[in-house]
Amino acid sequence: MITKVHKADTRGYVNHGWLKAKHSFSFASYYDESRIHFGTLRVLNDDIVEPAMGFGTHPHDNMEIVTIPLLGALEHKDFMGHIEVLTPGEIQIMSAGSGLRHSEYNHSESEPVNLLQIWVLPKEKDIEPRYNQRVFDDEGKKNKFQTLVSPDKENNDTMWINQNAYFSLAKIDSGKEINYSVNSKGNGVYVFIIEGDVTIDGQSFERRDGIGIEDAEMISINAVKESYVLAIEVPMN
Repeated sequence: MITKVHKADTRGYVNHGWLKAKHSFSFASYYDESRIHFGTLRVLNDDIVEPAMGFGTHPHDNMEIVTIPLLGALEHKDFMGHIEVLTPGEIQIMSAGSGLRHSEYNHSESEPVNLLQIWVLPKEKDIEPRYNQRVFDDEGKKNKFQTLVSPDKENNDTMWINQNAYFSLAKIDSGKEINYSVNSKGNGVYVFIIEGDVTIDGQSFERRDGIGIEDAEMISINAVKESYVLAIEVPMN
C-alpha cells in the first residue's frame, strides 16, 4: 500500500468574501507542485458560498464534474436548459465534454451553502455534454459504502461518469469498521473525511483530512466516532 496524506490544515485557502474555499489540489491562485492531482482526480474543493451569491455563467470542457452539497441549497442553471436546486442527500454530475456553460448560486437569501466540487479528467474527450442529478437515501450509506457514481451505464443504482471512476459515501457509527473494495485493478482511492474521526492503515484522520491510497485491493476504515466518509476511486494514469 502506498499512501499520500493531506491533512485539512495543509489545504490551499482563498477568501473572496462571498466565497471561502479550501483546495485539496492546486486550483486557481493556489499552486503546489506536489499536489496537482491524484491519478485522474484533479480538483477537490470545499466551498462555502454566502447567501444569494455564487459563480456566474462560465464555461467548462472535457472534465467530469461532481458536486456534493453538504449544507444549504445550491441553484444550478446551464445552457442545456436545466434549472435545478441541489440539497444534501443529492449528487450532481456533469460531463462537460465538447463544452458547456453554467452557473451555480446559493439558492438561499439568508443561509450559506457548503459543497464539495470535484473534477475528474475524462476517459473520452469531446463527448456530448450531459447533466444528471439524483437523490440517494441515507439508509444505503449506513455502515457501508454506497456507490453513487460509476462507469457502468447499465447500472440503474448509480450515475454514469465518463471515466473508470467510482464515487462512494458511507456514514459509519462510532466503533464500527467497514471496508472499501477497489473495483478496478490499477485504480487508486482518495478517501476524504467529510465529518468525524477514523483510522486508516494505523493512521488517524479527522474532519476534512484526505489520504490517497495506491496498490491496495481493500481499505479498512475504523470509526473512532460517528463519521461521514467519501471514497473517490480513479485510474492512476
